Amino acid sequence: MKPQTVKNLTTLFLVCSLSGTSGSQDLAKDRVIGQLEAVATFNGPMPTGVTVANNGRIFVNFPRWGDNVEYTVAEVKDGHPLPYPNADVNRYTDGDDPSNKLVSVQSVVVDPTGNLLWILDTSSIAFAPVKPGGPKLIAVDLNTNQVVKKIIFPADVALPTTYLNDVRFDLHRGTEGMAFITDSASTGANAIIVVDLASGKSWRRLNDHPSTKPDPVFVPVVEGEILQLRLPGRPPVRFAVGADGVAISPDGKTLYYRPLTSRHLYSVSVDALADRSKSEAEVAATVRDLGEKGGGGDGLESDAQGRVYLSDYEHDAIRRWTPTGPIETLVHDPRVLWPDTLSLAADGYLYFTANQIERGAGFHSGQDLRQKPYVLFRVKVDGTRIGQ
Repeated sequence: MKPQTVKNLTTLFLVCSLSGTSGSQDLAKDRVIGQLEAVATFNGPMPTGVTVANNGRIFVNFPRWGDNVEYTVAEVKDGHPLPYPNADVNRYTDGDDPSNKLVSVQSVVVDPTGNLLWILDTSSIAFAPVKPGGPKLIAVDLNTNQVVKKIIFPADVALPTTYLNDVRFDLHRGTEGMAFITDSASTGANAIIVVDLASGKSWRRLNDHPSTKPDPVFVPVVEGEILQLRLPGRPPVRFAVGADGVAISPDGKTLYYRPLTSRHLYSVSVDALADRSKSEAEVAATVRDLGEKGGGGDGLESDAQGRVYLSDYEHDAIRRWTPTGPIETLVHDPRVLWPDTLSLAADGYLYFTANQIERGAGFHSGQDLRQKPYVLFRVKVDGTRIGQ
């Protein structure tokens, strides 16, 4: 071998060693953004919703999707979930009156006053058709832990296919305020449901409007794989779910929402939603497509500064959008496996659940790949809770 050849080989060996290809150094990897804190972990059923009262009380819910759910709403005390407001109302079996029980709760939200915990009951077990009389919105007084209001949705509002998903409030409308709920049905009409909290009357808006429907060309990619429904013995099916996350502007004029299977954020006029004299066309004329926001997402939240927080299940991330500025990435962490509900608390932290929905048996030919525990995280932000 010529001396020059030996010299060249020696140089190549040194370059490879310094670059880490010999295994002596770690290779480059995805960076972590944000300082996450694990608030609680759950070794039982999978949580979806979370909300935090002004005094720091934490509430979560566990929908009856197939896990063994002993209670569908809980308060987290010393890191452990306990049935809330009591065990009896959480104990539902076939034959019970669904109007008097919590059947399967998807969301819990402390309203802007900080005095009431609102519970959104889908009345749908394992995504089956809703149980008549069961879809409802319940208010619990946090001072007494007693149910003080129950609004049951009629059959023309909560359709057999309806899946009540998330809810936000504007308490300055009417005598007691209004609620706005997403219907994220996967097999029926999607919509925004409007509720007058004083009268209990409710109505559907943007029913099957394109902005409340799944994006027909969206292909979600989670943990490096295309997310499809894969049931044993059947070919893969496109995963498509409509209006899911919802948030409201601090002035109560704009409602933000997005389908679960979409990268777009939409807005609509709350004045139009609330005015029953408006036609569907007049309401739809106020819808705005605010564009893609980085990835497919689940929960939304807003702050008193007018910014919107967005979960991003495709990229293990939490982002923040400002109407007049760029979108920010607040969190990017491989532990954030399907960030679900977002809740901005009075303590300056953004709380959210990470529940590994993408690893469920329905996406993996009947094999449940979820790895317990599920986690409730929080991250410090500079936003202020609306109503604080």
